[in-house]
Amino acid sequence: MLAHRRTARIVIAAIGALALLTACDGPGGGAPAGGAAPESPAARRTDARPSTAHNDADVMFARMMIPHHLQAVRMAGLAATRAADPEVKKLAERIRAAQEPEITAMRVWLQAWGMPESTRGHLRRGMPGMLSADDLEDLEAVSGEIFDKEFIRLMIAHHEGAVTMAQRERREGESADAKGLAQSIETSQRDEIEQMRRILDRL
Repeated sequence: MLAHRRTARIVIAAIGALALLTACDGPGGGAPAGGAAPESPAARRTDARPSTAHNDADVMFARMMIPHHLQAVRMAGLAATRAADPEVKKLAERIRAAQEPEITAMRVWLQAWGMPESTRGHLRRGMPGMLSADDLEDLEAVSGEIFDKEFIRLMIAHHEGAVTMAQRERREGESADAKGLAQSIETSQRDEIEQMRRILDRL
């Protein structure tokens, strides 16, 4: 629970900063993709800003974890219509609900640091746990119990990759915001890995 509360504080601060940054762009500015709805109470806050103190490890962490999270969200979205097991569906929704606001937070940090979100596809090679295009196509092609087993197997590897990236950020990063999120990711995704292993054992 402490990890989830820490993530919530980080995300609320980040979304507040996003509202401030995009307000400065004027009517044509617009929030980055994945941002909160305009009427969200959190989005209306303008007093919270991410720290601008950061180093190259923080930038790399955000740039790599955003597409990593985006892929997990895509995988989780498939479970809504393809999964048969209720626990698999519930876990997938939990993953989506946790990672979408984390994506928003990391995009806010990169904007505050004056850094572009991506330097194109070469980053993908350094992201452990990422599925290949063939893996995703295979997952999209199945449903029911077959989907449940494959989803859990692939998501365990995906989470293990995220934990590795989070550990690197905690060792090498400077940003308190990014290091705090890395700690939360490591804790929550380790817990989910254990849950997924139990699910796989009974499927």
